[in-house]
Amino acid sequence: MSGLQHFGWFLARGFGPHGWGHPYLDWNYRWTGPRLYQESARALEQAGFDLLIIEDAPSLGSADTIDLRVRHAFGGPKHDPLMLAPYLFDATEHLGVVPTVNPAAYLPYTAARQFASLQHLSGDRLGLNVVTDTGSARHFGTAPPLGHDAAYDRAEEWLGGIRSLWRSWDEGALVRDIDSGRYADGTRMRQTARRGEYFSFDGPLNAIPFEEGEPVIVSPGGSGRGLGFAGANSDVQLALAPLDEASIRAYRAAVHDAARARGRAETDVSVLFAIQPTLVSSPEEADRLVAASRTPDDETLRTIARRQSSDLETDLTSLDLDAPLPRGIFAEHVSHGSIRRLVGDHDPSTPLRTVLAAHARLGRLSDGSGFVGTAAELADRIEQLGDWDNDGVLLWGDLHPVTVHRMLDDLVPILRRRGVLRDSYAGGGLRANLRSF
Repeated sequence: MSGLQHFGWFLARGFGPHGWGHPYLDWNYRWTGPRLYQESARALEQAGFDLLIIEDAPSLGSADTIDLRVRHAFGGPKHDPLMLAPYLFDATEHLGVVPTVNPAAYLPYTAARQFASLQHLSGDRLGLNVVTDTGSARHFGTAPPLGHDAAYDRAEEWLGGIRSLWRSWDEGALVRDIDSGRYADGTRMRQTARRGEYFSFDGPLNAIPFEEGEPVIVSPGGSGRGLGFAGANSDVQLALAPLDEASIRAYRAAVHDAARARGRAETDVSVLFAIQPTLVSSPEEADRLVAASRTPDDETLRTIARRQSSDLETDLTSLDLDAPLPRGIFAEHVSHGSIRRLVGDHDPSTPLRTVLAAHARLGRLSDGSGFVGTAAELADRIEQLGDWDNDGVLLWGDLHPVTVHRMLDDLVPILRRRGVLRDSYAGGGLRANLRSF
C-alpha cells in the first residue's frame, strides 16, 4: 500500500486563451483577468495540491510561421506568468505557484531581486520552472541562439549567480534591533562579484534574506544534460516517461544518480510524472471512447495536425494525409524531441494519416495502455506509481474551473480515503510542504 504522494497541476497552455476551442469558453471568463485563475487555484488548494506550474514560451517562433502558432491559440498568445503569480498568491494560503522563467530573458541581479520580492510577498510559496528554450534568443539581444548543452551551461551560471546574490547576506547581517536602532550589519554582507562566460554583475543584493528558504527550483528535460541540471540544481523534476514500472524506476534512478554526482542526496529532488487523463463516469464509457479512437475521422486528424503544426512551427495541415512526410520539411531550429514525439516509431515511408492516427489512439487506465478511465481507475494507477516509490504526479490541463472540477470532483475523495492525497498542509511554504513526507 503506497502512502502520501505530492500532487501538482501543470498549466500546459500557459497564461493564454483558456477555453478557446472548447465548449466551456461560453462560461464567459475573461482569460486576461485574474478571476479565472484565482478560482481554479483555490480549488487546487482545497484539494490539497502542493503546486501549480505555469508553462510559458516568450516567443511566437519564426517570423515565417507565426500564423501557425496563433491561428488556433495553441502556441500563443501568452502573457507573462510571473505577473500572474501575485494574484494567485493573494487568492490562496498554501499553494505553491511556479511560473516558467527563461535565463535568456532576465539579468541575474534583476531576477534575484524580483524573485526574492515574490518569495517574501507569497509567504515562501514561489517556485521557478527554469527552461532553456533558445528559440526566443532574438527577442533578448542574445542571438544567435545557443546549442542545447550550452543553453544548460548558461542556465547553471545564471542560477548560480542568483543564488550567490540571495546568499550575500551572511548569518547575523539582518539585525533589526529596535533598542540600538540598528537594522542591518553591512560588515556581514558579501560583495558577490561575478565574472562568468555569460553574465557579469556585482552584489550584494539589496533584498533581505528568506525566512523559510529560497524559491523552489523546478526543471523539465529528459536529456543527459537536462537530467544533470536537475541533479545539480532542482528541487522538483517535471518528468515525462512511459508509466510502466521499469521506465519509472529507470528515470528516477537517472535523476538520483545525477544528484549524487553533484554532492546532493537523492531525496533533495522530488520526481513528479505528468499525466493527462480523460476521466469518464463508467468503465463502459471508457471502453466506447477507446474503441472509437481506433478509427479517427479526418476532422480529428486535422485537429491533431493543427496542434502539431504549432509545436513544430511547420504546416502539416496542407499535406496529403495519405503520403509520407516530405523529406526535409522541418527547419533546423525545430526541436528534435518534438519531431520524435510526432513520428514515434514509424519509418519515413509511413503515411501522415497513420502518424497522426497514432496520436488520436486512446488507451485504458485499467490495463495500463493509456489514460482513459474512471476516477477510481486513475486512483488505482496513482497508487501503483507510489508502490514503485514515485514521489507524485502532475495533472496536465487548462487551468479553468470546469477542467479542474471535472478532473478532481470524484478523484479527490477517493485519493483521500486511500491515504494518498494530503488533507492538511505543513506550513512554512512550498519547500516545507514538499519535504513534509
